[in-house]
Amino acid sequence: MEEDLIRKKASLILGGDVLLPSGYKMPYRISRSTAGPGAGKRSAVFSFGGMRVKKGISYDSGEFELIDDNGSLSLTRRGQRFIDDVEILPVVFHSPEQAFFNLDQRCIYNCRFCTSPLLKGDATKTLTDEKIVEMIRNSMKEQNVISVALTSGVAGSVEDTIKRMVSCVRAIRAEFPDIPIGVEPYIDSEDQIKMLKDAGADEIKINPETPRKDIFENICPELSYETVMEMLKASVKIFGRGKVTANLIFGIGETDGDIEEGMRMLASFGCVPTLRAVRINDINRRNMEGIVHDVSEKRMIRLAHMHKNILNEYDLTTLTFRTMCFECGCCDLVPFRDL
Repeated sequence: MEEDLIRKKASLILGGDVLLPSGYKMPYRISRSTAGPGAGKRSAVFSFGGMRVKKGISYDSGEFELIDDNGSLSLTRRGQRFIDDVEILPVVFHSPEQAFFNLDQRCIYNCRFCTSPLLKGDATKTLTDEKIVEMIRNSMKEQNVISVALTSGVAGSVEDTIKRMVSCVRAIRAEFPDIPIGVEPYIDSEDQIKMLKDAGADEIKINPETPRKDIFENICPELSYETVMEMLKASVKIFGRGKVTANLIFGIGETDGDIEEGMRMLASFGCVPTLRAVRINDINRRNMEGIVHDVSEKRMIRLAHMHKNILNEYDLTTLTFRTMCFECGCCDLVPFRDL
């Protein structure tokens, strides 16, 4: 049964939108993310068998279809029975039980897979420290908010972006002294890592995106792979073993062997890799032409088991994290949580 649920979660992660019944009223506020795999889409979180997936939703079309039988929810796939017992979970901001904010969707760097700076308008322009604190406080009146996380594009300089994030972390920590705070910045100096830690951040994610430098230089041509790796190692020294994570995207030309080597390299110095399938949508499709390769369900499951085995080997776990993607669990197969 567990493997069947893992397969179904992989199918949902990689598959298309969920078609809602005509006139169906969502029980919770619809999520409109400005960062991450679902950026730019109206979405909802679907829970089943202890797992959860964030999916784009539509009243027009979808690979999956939500069935509402007098309040009992299920999913079909292309008209065939798929998951019998489904629940829709409330989203705090971007994530269930977590207030996850993108401080600025603009970015001077042009990473080919990233959709945030390509979104119309700027939903982040009014996010002051005071407003974010107020949004968290108001959410706590209605929902169980267990953690806070912050990410940001680099709209001006890296230094200014970090100062902005530091200011926000300080404001959140002052108002909510016990809540876990995670940060996902672009960093180019060890001092910036210390600033975030001193401000009150508990966990950090810095993304090399791929285990291969040549692929990194293709998808993020304006960034330095060496700098990212140096900052990851420095982050483990400052934040601690098992409190630093890093995205490795698969499906952009790497082999399973590359992924294994990359995960082992990160784990060897105490960083817990986050393994993520590349996502293609109408916003980033043109930029990713010719880059995307095998992102099958079988490969996702195979790599997830490899991921867990490597973490076991290095005495690491996703359970040391209380913020960001491991805690959310909506976009990936997460070792020790899903399998």
